[in-house]
Amino acid sequence: MTPVRRQYLSIKRQYPEIIVFFRMGDFYETFDNDAEIVASVLGITLTSREMGRGNRVPMAGIPYHAAEGYLARLLAAGHKVAIAEQTEKPNGKDLVDRRVTSVVTPGTVTDPAFVRGAGNTYVVALVGESSSAGIAYADVTTGEFGTTRLTAETDAGLAEVVRRELLRLNPAEIVTRDEEPLLAFLAEDTARSTVPNTAWRFDDACEGLKDHFGVSSLEPFGCEGEPLAVRAAGALLTYLQSTQFNSLRQITTLVTYSTARFMSLDAQTRRNLELIESTSRGGGPTLYSTLDETRTPLGARLLRQWIGQPLLDREEIEQRYEGVSWFVAEPLIRARVRDALRGISDIERVINRVVNLQAGPRETASLGASLARIPGLVTLLDTGDQPRLIGNIPLADRAASEIAQAIADDPPALLSHGGVIRDGYSAELDGLRRTLARDREYIMNLEATERDRTGIKSLKVGFNKVFGYYIEISNANREPIPDNFIRKQTLVNAERYITPDLKEAEQRVQAAEDRITAAESDAYGRLLAVVAAEHDTIRDAARAIATFDVLAGLAEIAATRGYVRPELTDDDVLRIEAGRHPIVERQLERGAFVPNDTILSDNDGRIAILTGPNMAGKSTYLRQVALIVLLAQVGSFVPAERARLGIVDRIFTRIGAQDDLASGQSTFMVEMLETAAILNHASPRSLVVLDEIGRGTSTYDGLAIATAIVEYLHNTPRLNPKTLFATHYHELTALADILPRLRNYRLDVLEAGESVTFLHRVVPGGADRSYGVYVAQLAGMPRQVVRRAGEVLSELERDNNSVGQRESRTAAVTHQPTSPVQLTLFGAPHPAVERLKALEVDSLSPLDALTELYELRKLTVE
Repeated sequence: MTPVRRQYLSIKRQYPEIIVFFRMGDFYETFDNDAEIVASVLGITLTSREMGRGNRVPMAGIPYHAAEGYLARLLAAGHKVAIAEQTEKPNGKDLVDRRVTSVVTPGTVTDPAFVRGAGNTYVVALVGESSSAGIAYADVTTGEFGTTRLTAETDAGLAEVVRRELLRLNPAEIVTRDEEPLLAFLAEDTARSTVPNTAWRFDDACEGLKDHFGVSSLEPFGCEGEPLAVRAAGALLTYLQSTQFNSLRQITTLVTYSTARFMSLDAQTRRNLELIESTSRGGGPTLYSTLDETRTPLGARLLRQWIGQPLLDREEIEQRYEGVSWFVAEPLIRARVRDALRGISDIERVINRVVNLQAGPRETASLGASLARIPGLVTLLDTGDQPRLIGNIPLADRAASEIAQAIADDPPALLSHGGVIRDGYSAELDGLRRTLARDREYIMNLEATERDRTGIKSLKVGFNKVFGYYIEISNANREPIPDNFIRKQTLVNAERYITPDLKEAEQRVQAAEDRITAAESDAYGRLLAVVAAEHDTIRDAARAIATFDVLAGLAEIAATRGYVRPELTDDDVLRIEAGRHPIVERQLERGAFVPNDTILSDNDGRIAILTGPNMAGKSTYLRQVALIVLLAQVGSFVPAERARLGIVDRIFTRIGAQDDLASGQSTFMVEMLETAAILNHASPRSLVVLDEIGRGTSTYDGLAIATAIVEYLHNTPRLNPKTLFATHYHELTALADILPRLRNYRLDVLEAGESVTFLHRVVPGGADRSYGVYVAQLAGMPRQVVRRAGEVLSELERDNNSVGQRESRTAAVTHQPTSPVQLTLFGAPHPAVERLKALEVDSLSPLDALTELYELRKLTVE
């Protein structure tokens, strides 16, 4: 076995589950099973290499200067990579020292080439015990570090509660123990990692956190009494230290948060409302893209967080309204602030790379330019009447000034390219540059000097990396060669020489260049230290800028698109006047969208049955109402003429046809599963949006299920949510006659002969037709199909009416059982029942209640 093979295996033993990129010259090489994986994922050639007598091993390599693209593809495939660099220059004799300098994983990447654009890249740690779980998350690019304890709820098991939080965080990687039952429901393509079980012990986790933050107690972080939260946070910190090699200076605090502050959104609601990701093939507009009028990466990231976490606290929501209102009322300030924000870089991420000495010259220069804009922003915003969320931005003047003095205009991307530090910043560096300039000038003038001295007109001075500086004389014009010329290389048409003076000058140049490289590196390191000293101030400034950016962007939307400030009320009411779908409206010409009203309350009906034709806009209307409610609790103005609503605890949606064939679940089964989850989890403060429930089965089955669901929503006291129920079962409209809190609405249609116009207006009353054949015609069905479908429909409707099937179905829907579903305790009136009815339950003391129970038992025995 060769020495380099032994060296590789020694490193690989430390990272058995991770692909090792082993630096060899200008390539990162992989071996054995790693090579087979890399070749397969990257589509590169798998070769082999002999690394000892009879020891030929698989090998695949990539150029080190193009590693970013290859790494990104490996990360996207869920792999992790350990980078084993050469830590010394090769001398041609001894084995070069190599060691792992970083571990790149999907959740811990810090290089700007790998991060998820403006969004967060979270790595999450999860530990579950009994009916509780601890979750911790971190974004090493922004320094966020949070933890919480989740518990099973009365209407949801622990797995469902954990799933909701993971959906919100959308982690790039999850860290667990070797066996974690709560992970059973996660998608297989989620990157997963483990840390030793010792890292999950409470004592070890607690000590690790205290050691990292330099504190004697976790009480300031709010998690001292939450052992599961501490265990998750401690284990996550251990994992980060193993991948970042303790370069975690950007993580300066731990936030213990509560999910009770935010509206919980399940997977289907996030999907159906297209909050962040589109359900359209190839992508499409989303709520985020529709609202994203931010000017900075900071604001774009915060907007995504706000959309994913609608608030439940009225005061917090009103604070955001105040910020948006202020910017709406100050259009000139808003325009100037948005102009000033344009071009501000992602200073939150850059300062973290500065703190960890990872920031390149261009990143640092962009940070300085961004910080230099802050005083202007402060001046614009300091009017004396700005609301609480629009306070002053912390200044980082020293950092901005230091960067401006140190970094040259248009610096290179890498420090090693040179020319990073501006003249005048470092006296040592300036002196070395002057020396280098003199020696280079001597070499530049040498060509003319030697031509004059020797009389050889074809003489020229050149340079290459192999031989350094040389004097070249062509064979055709060669004259007698001076004695001090030493032949260095023979070419086909020329000879190359060196002279003692030229060699000496070259050595001085090389020495100066090496010293300049070292001096520039030292000066850059001192600069980063000065900037890093203000990291807390810069982070605070980043958060303030993000908030202004989001509020100003939402105000721009409100002012230009006609959004209004919602009125929040303690009453459980939902009243929207002339509401519009924020996403669909943006895809149409201005003014083309048809607005509609919505009213759901105890007095006006809490359940709205919506009927009408296909393609008339039922699904759009359902999503429109849900999005307006969500926007209101995000803190945004809403697309309507007026909106008044009480705080909604959750939004549930069941829209569209979905299946899960991989797990053997049909479209109808998925529909029933999702609807069952809604019926089990909704509350009187929820908004439920249901579309075409029961359409995945036979007409009678579907109608029966839809009827029972509407009745259950209406009659169950713990439910009674505000509900929009779109259906093609026109028989359901008859329920309005027997359910007092149910109202009928329909999408209006204008018929003129055989022509049908969908008006997209929601009006009171029920529809009796779906116009499906007409929609088929619009879709371009062959005329024969449309004509035959019309004939069959006429026959079915004639037969249906002749035998009274429609009336019988309506009667079945409105039929109420003559006896209660709940069995009675007694076959006839009983004294115990009468005594129960007469009890004043609210006035009973515990002792009185116990006495009454004994008396009731005597009556039942008698």
